Amino acid sequence: MSRSTISTAKFMASLMAAASAAALMAAPAVAQQTADDSRLDVVIITATQREENLQDVPVSAATLPADQLASIFSSGEDVIALAARVPALYAESSNGRVAPRFYIRGLGNTDFDLAASQPVSIIMDDVVMENVVLKSTPIFDVDRVEVYRGPQGTLFGRNTTAGIIRFTSVKPSDELDARAQTSYGSYGSFSFDGGIGGKIVDGVSGRASMLYQHRDDWIDNTFTPGDNDIGGFDEIAARGQLLFTPNEQLDILLNGHVRKLDGTAAVFRANVLDANGDLNGNYDRDSVSFNQGGGNPQEYKGFGGSANINYDFGDVVLTSITAYESAEGFSRGDIDGGVAGAGPGFIPFDSDTQDSIDDLDQTTQELRLASDTAGPLQWQAGAYLFDSSVTITTVGPSGFPPPATLQHDNTSWAVFGQVSYDFTDALTVTGGVRYTDDDKDLTVAAAPINNVSISDSHVSWDLSAMYDITPDVSVFARVADGFRGPSIQGRDVAFFNPPSVAQSETVISYEAGFKSTLFDTLRLNAAAFTYEVSDIQLTAVGGGGNLVQLVNADKGKAWGFEVDAEWAPLDNLVFTGGFSYVDSEIDDDNLAVGICAQCTVTDPLVVINAQTRALVDGNPFPNAPESIANFTARYSVPFGNDGELFAFTDWAYQGETSLFIYESTEFTTDDQFEGGLKFGWARTDGSLEVAAFARNITDEDNIKGGIDFNNNTAFVNDPRVIGVSVRVAN
Repeated sequence: MSRSTISTAKFMASLMAAASAAALMAAPAVAQQTADDSRLDVVIITATQREENLQDVPVSAATLPADQLASIFSSGEDVIALAARVPALYAESSNGRVAPRFYIRGLGNTDFDLAASQPVSIIMDDVVMENVVLKSTPIFDVDRVEVYRGPQGTLFGRNTTAGIIRFTSVKPSDELDARAQTSYGSYGSFSFDGGIGGKIVDGVSGRASMLYQHRDDWIDNTFTPGDNDIGGFDEIAARGQLLFTPNEQLDILLNGHVRKLDGTAAVFRANVLDANGDLNGNYDRDSVSFNQGGGNPQEYKGFGGSANINYDFGDVVLTSITAYESAEGFSRGDIDGGVAGAGPGFIPFDSDTQDSIDDLDQTTQELRLASDTAGPLQWQAGAYLFDSSVTITTVGPSGFPPPATLQHDNTSWAVFGQVSYDFTDALTVTGGVRYTDDDKDLTVAAAPINNVSISDSHVSWDLSAMYDITPDVSVFARVADGFRGPSIQGRDVAFFNPPSVAQSETVISYEAGFKSTLFDTLRLNAAAFTYEVSDIQLTAVGGGGNLVQLVNADKGKAWGFEVDAEWAPLDNLVFTGGFSYVDSEIDDDNLAVGICAQCTVTDPLVVINAQTRALVDGNPFPNAPESIANFTARYSVPFGNDGELFAFTDWAYQGETSLFIYESTEFTTDDQFEGGLKFGWARTDGSLEVAAFARNITDEDNIKGGIDFNNNTAFVNDPRVIGVSVRVAN
């Protein structure tokens, strides 16, 4: 046995011992309580493709409650607003309201190409959204949001080495179910999110849902006459569902959805970073100076549909999920964030670039057989097919770079199985395995010499155990292997360089923790983890060399922990909170990457082929916050016969974060936070709520990312929005 294996075994043993000790100390107090007195709602998750109590599943997971979701999105925010809302989850985007990038436990991908592969999988209504534009599909009329931390490579189909974010919409039912929230606030921010459903005829029910979000242009471009030139958006999305239940054995759920966005691409701000990673005097939230970019337009549209069919044979249920997604659109921007020769700061040359998805088609098919018995043995097995084709064009509207059109094709198939067995009433062991075959092709019609084909296959697996110390306190341990197929980065073809390729990355992850319900008023869950990624895929942005390349580091290592809590000390007072810590490290003595044009690099520097490079061994993963904390509180007092006055507040904190693979003082952020507040009146049955709200209530100016290729450019968070909202439900 190797030293590393012994070290890992000791680490896991220590974790389990600590978790057991903590749980045992809590057990006597918990045992005296009864479930009838609980003030906590049961939280349902589907991490095993079955609906189960969060407390019974041996995986570190978190959910976002309805009150928090309604507040987060009340000012028209997009999916990036979920960043830091649960421990170990982060998100950002340099592409405006499309192409978000997600990170779990520090592991993600900073690649801004529209064909980029990510290790966090987004699943919407049981369908994987693989392309980065599909990952930005608007969130509306949602029933629950679940975050699974760590590799989920057995039951889920695409690139889950970091984890999964799963969105589930409200489904049709025979009961009339109508709900809606509308809000209006600063900058003309308007949002409507609603759905209505119910029985149509015997055996058929339906649901129609809609989202509309708007914000006026509010940022002045001082280079052009007038004011309020950019920053606005109009986003509209709709979904229709039909549920057929002709008999007790069969149900068929059809889902169709559309989306249209007309807005502003990311707003880059030139030379706004000082040597401490803070915003300097060049920064003004309400203005920029753009001589290019054509107003930074962004337009996307898409549609898709799925058929989810379940047939109950008695002891076995057959599930078939067939889905199709399509999208097209473009984003254009003044990439340098200013005017060459005029600033702000030193800008050596102008850059105006447009990226577009000319056509995207994704087809998926999953078949799954699952046991449906009450015995100690539960199992499921299935197969999965994935096929995607996306055509991308990069062009400089001002003449450079010339148009470059590339087609990315990806086909993949997998077979999988999982078995869970209750050895005793207290001990359950679960194991799973998946074989995946993944093929990718890049075609460059104008330059066939740049065509690339790559493929790989892998067996991923997981093994977990959960032990109930008492009915309300459990400990668990899990070891999992994950796989992300090889990737092709073709963006450099537009700049007369060959495409770059990254080989497959694999991860082995260990975690252990406990789940507990104390005094029937406190839900307290925690997990500690360590993982190692072999051939971790990273994106090296070449800074002054103007290169964007995929690279493999030899290894990436991380360890940390996360804590989730919900406490209801009184019937009218509820707190939620969480904290995570991640220590990540690139482990590669020889990996050297390009550096920024003007920033202060703190890594050792070397010269390779007359180019200055940074040695990044020991650096943290890019965009991997060292710590994340979140907190919410809701308090209410009775008012009237059937109502209450309430106040709700939510806060998110992000610790030290290095934006790129290399480390520099300018592109490292720390101590960022945002808070929200909502107060108003609500009926106690939840049928009506009228409130005033504020998002980013302290009007924090937070750096969310950077562009390093010719100056110290950054992009920031949304401004404070103050408004009113109304929420109704039957």
